[in-house]
Amino acid sequence: MLETGAKAPDFSLLDDEGNKRTLTEFTGKTLVLWFYPKADTPGCTIEGKGFRDLKADFDQRNVVLCGVSFDDVAANRAFREKCEFPYSLLCDTDKQLAIACGAAADASAGTAKRITVVVGPDGNVRKVYDTVKPAEHPKQVLDDLATL
Repeated sequence: MLETGAKAPDFSLLDDEGNKRTLTEFTGKTLVLWFYPKADTPGCTIEGKGFRDLKADFDQRNVVLCGVSFDDVAANRAFREKCEFPYSLLCDTDKQLAIACGAAADASAGTAKRITVVVGPDGNVRKVYDTVKPAEHPKQVLDDLATL
């Protein structure tokens, strides 16, 4: 698991549109990486919709939201479109970001653990949530941003 204050792991992942996304493109903004087990499953949908419904509030705080799972581009695109998510879903198909963040023990993991990592504008980890309740978590993250 990442420690608060540590440098966030660099990544280069495809998003749900097939675009390459990297950590460096978020420099100067707070990045919320919320890992979810599988696209279009009940808990993941609840959590994703929670972030969706609070997106304007995150925007006001200069926060970028990105969901992360082991799903491929097509599965994540379908999930985003079905739920009308106004943010990117990243495809960690090789599981390297999940391993680096503590959302997976190793490459044999079947799904990502439901965790969230908040990365500050400087690229350092501000907070790691290793216990997440899908219905409450988006508001919890938003509230905590005031003190991070």
